[in-house]
Amino acid sequence: MINQEILMLFAGRNVLVTGGTGMIGREVAAILCSATAKVRIVSLDRIVVHPKAEHVYGDLTDFSFCKQIATDIDYVFHVAGIKGSIEVTKSKPASFFVPLLMMNTNMLEACRVNKVKKVVYTSSIGAYPSAEIFREADGNEGPPMDMFPGWAKRMAEMQVQAYRIQYGLDNFAVVRPCNVYGPGDNFDPKNAMVIPTLMSRIANKENPVVIWGDGSAVRDFAFSRDVAEGVILALYHGTKDQPFLNLGSGVGVTIRELVETLHRFLDFNYRFDASKPSGFPKRVMDISLARQMLGYNPSTSLHDGLKETWSWFMAHRQEYLQRQNYFA
Repeated sequence: MINQEILMLFAGRNVLVTGGTGMIGREVAAILCSATAKVRIVSLDRIVVHPKAEHVYGDLTDFSFCKQIATDIDYVFHVAGIKGSIEVTKSKPASFFVPLLMMNTNMLEACRVNKVKKVVYTSSIGAYPSAEIFREADGNEGPPMDMFPGWAKRMAEMQVQAYRIQYGLDNFAVVRPCNVYGPGDNFDPKNAMVIPTLMSRIANKENPVVIWGDGSAVRDFAFSRDVAEGVILALYHGTKDQPFLNLGSGVGVTIRELVETLHRFLDFNYRFDASKPSGFPKRVMDISLARQMLGYNPSTSLHDGLKETWSWFMAHRQEYLQRQNYFA
């Protein structure tokens, strides 16, 4: 939970959450609505996620639109992005790269032009070069592991650094979240990530659910509400001289542990296919700097987070059909 003293900063303030219908954005919006902020959500999804928030349908690749929606706004949470599986990342790179570049450049510049008091930009673990442990100091020591979306995310980070150098602006903060899951995840079976894909296959009664690899690959899975709290803390405290801060769970979980945790509360059969690739052996975020600088403290267990995500999915199985699909 975020300290009440911090949440008081947002009471009565005009707050813009881009991508506010996505996993992180909807949690940010919910927390700030509870803090009596005047929240405006902008998205291309035709979804209402909170009754107290203003929902604006609009395209962030349009600079005029970005300037308009950022007018008279105190704080901007630029969380909008594009999420897809490894397969669509490789097969449709332009669908990631071009709109990401445009929406990031436009929204950040609109914040600068409109003199927004504080801004936080949500980058991605995919901007990191490949490694087992991701630390901020090593963040740009090689090409991004997610080539096209990773470069697009890095370009926005560089834009923020350029503002610091040329204009002396220190009101822009940047965070890099890890593999985020939770209510509002992308459950489109054609381009979903590992957790929503597993849940979809379980819901569709696959028997057995066959998982590629031997289950030994280690990943850092962070619950969306925990990450949303980190994003809010980053806007409040700023990231000072750090180009960005990591937001994750800080805990490595094997794919086998992930499947077994799901099996604890869901009835399904599964089998690992060791003849198929497992992916990179280990990818975990070091979140010690965010703990120190922001007081970031992710507290949701994998079991509780997965259970809440499953309950949401069962109640909203068709929501993905109302969301913007960049890969159609």
